[in-house]
Amino acid sequence: MGRKIFILLGFSLLLLSPSLAQCDCADFTRMTSWSVQGSSTVIFYTGNLPFARIDLQDCTVDSSSNIRLTKSYVCDSDSLMVNGQECAIMSLTITQ
Repeated sequence: MGRKIFILLGFSLLLLSPSLAQCDCADFTRMTSWSVQGSSTVIFYTGNLPFARIDLQDCTVDSSSNIRLTKSYVCDSDSLMVNGQECAIMSLTITQ
């Protein structure tokens, strides 16, 4: 009986907070390059293939920006550095 309640409670939490269930993460150790799309989107590549797209919340980025990841395994709720300024990641989408 207790196990069933625990399972139902777990599913309820996932339904009430869908952002937790849909959080994307990516291992950026394979990244070889990046490009800018628009003013707040960065596409990261492994070789010639895109593998992740990051949309930034309050930062502007261009092709001459200095982008630095704060860690190698990055998720939606993390941040990265653009020109020395910490920028929150609004969404991270894995493209491969």
